[in-house]
Amino acid sequence: MLYYLFTYLDTIDFPGAGVFQYVTFRTAMAVFTSLIISMAFGGRIINYLRKLQVGETVRDLGLEGQMQKQGTPTMGGLIILSAIVIPTLLFAKLHNTYIWLMLISTVWLGAIGFADDYIKVFKKDKKGLAGKFKIVGQVGIGIIAGAILFFNGEITIKHKVFNADGAAITEQVANDDGTISQKTKWVETDMTKTTIPFFKNNEFDYRSLLSWAGETAASWTWLIYILVVIVVVTAVSNGANMTDGLDGLAGGTSAIAGLALAIFAYLSSNIIFSDFLNIMFIPNSEELVIFMGAFVGACIGFLWYNSYPAQVFMGDTGSLAIGGIIAVFALAIKKELLIPIFCGVFLVENLSVMLQVGYFKYTKGKYGEGRRIFLMAPLHHHFQKKGIHESKIVSRFWIVGIMLAVISIITLKLR
Repeated sequence: MLYYLFTYLDTIDFPGAGVFQYVTFRTAMAVFTSLIISMAFGGRIINYLRKLQVGETVRDLGLEGQMQKQGTPTMGGLIILSAIVIPTLLFAKLHNTYIWLMLISTVWLGAIGFADDYIKVFKKDKKGLAGKFKIVGQVGIGIIAGAILFFNGEITIKHKVFNADGAAITEQVANDDGTISQKTKWVETDMTKTTIPFFKNNEFDYRSLLSWAGETAASWTWLIYILVVIVVVTAVSNGANMTDGLDGLAGGTSAIAGLALAIFAYLSSNIIFSDFLNIMFIPNSEELVIFMGAFVGACIGFLWYNSYPAQVFMGDTGSLAIGGIIAVFALAIKKELLIPIFCGVFLVENLSVMLQVGYFKYTKGKYGEGRRIFLMAPLHHHFQKKGIHESKIVSRFWIVGIMLAVISIITLKLR
């Protein structure tokens, strides 16, 4: 909203109004505002949750310090959601399709998580929202996000054209001063293409998955693409949900992944950087940097209250939303194949549960007694069982998250 106000003020030569035209400035303001909202108003939200007796019910799993968390307010994801949505509405261009895609995904998944927390807290049902309804909700936003990314005409991607020798083709372009210069030739490409990490001049086209269908493949590509979006959104959303088990773990790792995504979005939205790094150019995606700035600020601000010992838990209201946000954002900037790297913590947490459950069922059927790979799953509880304090576990997971984020950024040149 403020963007449009200051754009008008700039037309009447109001001093300093032109600064709102810079994405970097608006991103910095979004980060600052989200920090203020989450830190300044988070305490009031926590007190309100206490009055409502919105406390966490904790099962005794024999973990150190676990029972002390009994009664800690949950549904703190409302702090994160507020600190994301409000700065985005204030500083982003609201006519940008990418912004509305991210806002819809945020509110949609936040609502699913809120319903789950509401049932657990107010209905006193420890199971919360039935798993099938969660999946339906995640599939629903996957269909919506996939359809927008595939069919919306305002969402396009461009890539450079190469000759048989692998060199970029250039074309003559007339400059404003009347001179002629040689510039790289960019052409609009299919939305079904995405970036393959570690490979140069090599992009993966989801259409190739239907190569066996012959000439009819093109007409069914949208179906394959939407299925991919559904899988990615569901997997990352559930991964973040699994990671939310220790004070500050999900919030910190999400902020780290979000920072890496913000860098990717900024580089992909700038034709100069895209040309230099030989990556896809995504027009109009610079507004995503502002959204992700608000996301990172919200996650860091939430740590003010969620770091050990936590004064509030984000609950499914927060965890399902932040996972879905990361997934949809990565899909929008064509970096979904990098998710296993910069979301490696989410991936390992998810895999630890799948391996534990699968191996337990397998050994129970084979030997009559279930056996475990880990002392407890998800993986962070395994380390707790080994006697490592949860604050040390969280710090080490953050360090691993930083290393993975750096590796994902390095892939821009390591190809």
